[in-house]
Amino acid sequence: MIYEYFFPGYSFKAVEDIDIRGLYESGIRYALLDVDNTLVPYTSPEPDDKAMGFLRGLNENGIEYCFVSNNHRERLELFNKNIGAPIYPRAKKPLLYGINRAMKRLGAVKENTVLIGDQIFTDIWGGKRAGILTVLVEPIKECESLFFRFKRFFEKKVIRRYNEIRGQ
Repeated sequence: MIYEYFFPGYSFKAVEDIDIRGLYESGIRYALLDVDNTLVPYTSPEPDDKAMGFLRGLNENGIEYCFVSNNHRERLELFNKNIGAPIYPRAKKPLLYGINRAMKRLGAVKENTVLIGDQIFTDIWGGKRAGILTVLVEPIKECESLFFRFKRFFEKKVIRRYNEIRGQ
């Protein structure tokens, strides 16, 4: 069924709900992270305490990470200013361009990599196309453009089907 191609490996309300230790124990050593509406609201230029706590958790559990975003370089550089992780702006997700570059830079392979994001048609689809584990988080709520509201309408249909199959 076509819906299943967009289903994440796991889904959580927010990044702080992700079992980082469990990811490590399952063999994950690298995380490709979306930024906007995944770690912080689109309008937040820098990481907040929740985002920093999540990133610390990755570090403490031996998971290396980078930021892979469809946003522009200046946005990622500002967000990453005090972190120093590799960044991949204008990644063109769901295309494999940025995902493959990030994995190569990290030395990651499909079996030990996860992509964490808030959008089904960019993050999850891109990660699944790359053959890596995907984790969907609910988008951090804020005022979204008409384009994003349009995409979210279709994402809700996929999420509804995903939850039906999982029995939720």
